[in-house]
Amino acid sequence: MNAYLLLIMAIAAEVIATTALKASAGFSRLGPSLLVVAGYGTAFWLLGLVMNTVPVGIAYAIWSGAGIVLVTLLAVLFYRQIPDLPALIGMGLIIAGVAVIQLWSKIGAH
Repeated sequence: MNAYLLLIMAIAAEVIATTALKASAGFSRLGPSLLVVAGYGTAFWLLGLVMNTVPVGIAYAIWSGAGIVLVTLLAVLFYRQIPDLPALIGMGLIIAGVAVIQLWSKIGAH
């Protein structure tokens, strides 16, 4: 399977797990707690598979950067946590950093 498709799946699993983490209320609610454990387990397993072909720095930059942005979007929808301007600027810088690494860094050559 394509490594970048696996990476997208790893990101989705991590985003689901992180979003469920708040809903687990400190692991006091069973359903969300199980989702957290399953989501993180799946995310790290898939990320490990991705790193067989994609350099660790590239894989992790994309995984963490996309996770930050997607978790923030879901926090807006589910928890009404609206990011302020500095948060938006910071996320924009993260996206720009991942783009720079992916587009121009020689570390991404594989």
